[in-house]
Amino acid sequence: MTMTQTPLPGKVHLVGGGPGDPELLTLKAARLLATADVVVHDNLVSAAVLAYARPDAERIYVGKKAGNHSLPQIDINRLLVTLARQGKQVVRLKGGDPYIFGRGGEEAETLAAAGIPFDVVPGVTAAAGAAAYAGIPLTHRDHAQSCFLVTGHLQDESCNLDWPTLARPGQTLVIYMGLTSLPEISRQLIAHGMDPATPAACVRRATLPDQEVITGSIADLDGRVRAAGFKPPAILIIGNVVTLHEVLGLPSP
Repeated sequence: MTMTQTPLPGKVHLVGGGPGDPELLTLKAARLLATADVVVHDNLVSAAVLAYARPDAERIYVGKKAGNHSLPQIDINRLLVTLARQGKQVVRLKGGDPYIFGRGGEEAETLAAAGIPFDVVPGVTAAAGAAAYAGIPLTHRDHAQSCFLVTGHLQDESCNLDWPTLARPGQTLVIYMGLTSLPEISRQLIAHGMDPATPAACVRRATLPDQEVITGSIADLDGRVRAAGFKPPAILIIGNVVTLHEVLGLPSP
């Protein structure tokens, strides 16, 4: 009598693809991409990074854009479990870092609950990449002794963030996915005590050859961004460190 064997579970690698420049991909991420059976990738993963995938690997796009999710998060979680149970080596490739506004924690919880082996490969998060390539140190002894990373992808109009803390001087505020909410973000920060003249920057296409940076103040940045026709995705950097962009914002080698 021949017994049907159940395939051994595969493994899911939650991999940070970095902010865009393929040379910022970690060695481990590149190795896993080169050997994975399936790559489940996001919208923010650059084509140059995706090119590291094994040529015959299955590629599944599950990207999210504002108001347009190709696959709901709960279905992405289930997809990862299904692929692993088929015995496949899966790279879940995300822009930036999986555990910094990448929903990697939610996916890891699902995998752990299902008994699926997984690991996490950190990536250069957008805040670090955008700031470095724009010549804006996130911390600096003369300008900022702390740095806050927050999401501007607000679930409702109440903008339920800790505005008094975020509006304090002497720190750097980095806002992911905040371009659409920039008018409300500016209003709330100023209303909670931030000096309207506080320097601010918007970085688009971070770390890529066509990266664009607009600087201004927290009071006028939205108008400057609109005049330039900036569209998401982009990242906001707020604080006195932005003044260093004019000195340090040199082309990367």
